[in-house]
Amino acid sequence: MPHDDRVTLPSFPSLTSLPAVEHPDLVAPPVAAALAGWPGATEVAVVEIDPDLADTAAMSEAYDIPMAAGGNCVVVAGVRAGDERIAACVVRADTRADVNTLVRKMLDVRKASFLSMERAVAETGMEYGGITPFGLPEGWRVLVHDALLDEPVVVLGSGVRRSKLLVPGRVLADLPGAEVVPGLGR
Repeated sequence: MPHDDRVTLPSFPSLTSLPAVEHPDLVAPPVAAALAGWPGATEVAVVEIDPDLADTAAMSEAYDIPMAAGGNCVVVAGVRAGDERIAACVVRADTRADVNTLVRKMLDVRKASFLSMERAVAETGMEYGGITPFGLPEGWRVLVHDALLDEPVVVLGSGVRRSKLLVPGRVLADLPGAEVVPGLGR
């Protein structure tokens, strides 16, 4: 898919933005597949980073990016009547997902817990520390913190630790299956 020069890619001065759809080698395979089939992908940039700085706080400090611009994706699960319910919660990095109250109620489960690292990595096909709302398994809910929509640029995982995705915050509401949730991050 050729890059449309009329679209200005999201960026930060400390990072080099490249069109994500033109650089599938910089993201995990499920992320590349999701971006290839999504109309909003023309507004998504990918940036290479030091994989040792993939954790949000380290990356924010090293690349001079405000924590409020970070979007952390955590995977939560609960069971109701033998039916497992999984949600990826994307919250602003300066907050934590309200798992025990809000997410638990949204999943309609008695107890919600974070998915184990091993299981999250195995089921998403992504690296731990790089899990993103792009390219998640079918049937997983995608809950997006409403505060992220106001950010001009949101930094998200790319499925691998050596790069990040940059997206305009408003685009997160258009992710396939996204549910914008007020107060998801506390």
